[in-house]
Amino acid sequence: MAPRSLISTPFTASSTADDVLRGVALDGVRALVTGATSGLGLETARALAAAGADVTLAVRDTRAGDAVARRIAEPADGAADGTAVRIRPRVVRLDLADLGTVARLVDAWQGPLHLLVNNAGVVTGGPERTRDGWELQFATNHLGHLALATGLHDALARGAADRDGARIVSVSSTAHMRAGIAFDDLHFTRGRYDPQIAYARSKTANSLFAVEATRRWAADGIVANAVNPGGIATGLQRHFTPEQKRSLAAAEAAGVFTYKTIAQGAATSLVAAVAPEFAHTGGHYLDDGQEAYTVPDDADLAQHPHGVKEWALDAATAEALWTVSTDLLRA
Repeated sequence: MAPRSLISTPFTASSTADDVLRGVALDGVRALVTGATSGLGLETARALAAAGADVTLAVRDTRAGDAVARRIAEPADGAADGTAVRIRPRVVRLDLADLGTVARLVDAWQGPLHLLVNNAGVVTGGPERTRDGWELQFATNHLGHLALATGLHDALARGAADRDGARIVSVSSTAHMRAGIAFDDLHFTRGRYDPQIAYARSKTANSLFAVEATRRWAADGIVANAVNPGGIATGLQRHFTPEQKRSLAAAEAAGVFTYKTIAQGAATSLVAAVAPEFAHTGGHYLDDGQEAYTVPDDADLAQHPHGVKEWALDAATAEALWTVSTDLLRA
């Protein structure tokens, strides 16, 4: 059987969030964006609100979230007469490493949800653990978002019923190419801790989540896709170790990636969120506004600065990770 053609869109690495949403009306769409007080999350939330969406900012620091909500709700283009004033986003507290805050958000949510953007993430420079003893990057970037998505499944299903589908965007990274899932040591309780490998595993998990969520929930009208925003200077880098900073600088010097602006980085998230090409199909990995090509697991990152490793799309691994992860969340 001939291989399936990759899904393409009109957008490229230089497209911005506003480019993707130009001419798109999102009135009546309810969206939830995690990690929306800075960087990609803020830009994603701003662009969605500018297109008319009713946006909820799920953030650890609600004071910062309130400031962002006020900023987003300002009259578009400085209109003094109040025209084109955007709906002020709601702000809710969410610490993905604290499942209690996830449960409270889920319990408080009312009505449908049409778009969930799992954007928040952490990078650590050394071993850090949650109160449950979980490695912090895996717990925050993957487990917390999985708990949030499964908790909001019914709201997403209601959203899908009233708007011909609901979408989840899972923000991954080129870093996923460094490591697949190590089921025998998910939380680095046996092997030597390497923060870059820990981050890579969590980003692979973000892609695998999209694969399995789509398999389980497509019949409910819910699809999930993973995105690589590209190389962007955001607050994530503030916790990099000197070794991580040297590695990043070397990758840039070798041409592995070119830094994007935050507006360009958010564009691929918004392609997955609103582009008609991804309205009813999921389990894909997007890069520079397009579905990415697949590269072998042993491919060298310097030779393949784009694309997605096979291990990040493997259906059997995705199902196994979902099972292990939901067992952890229930424990």
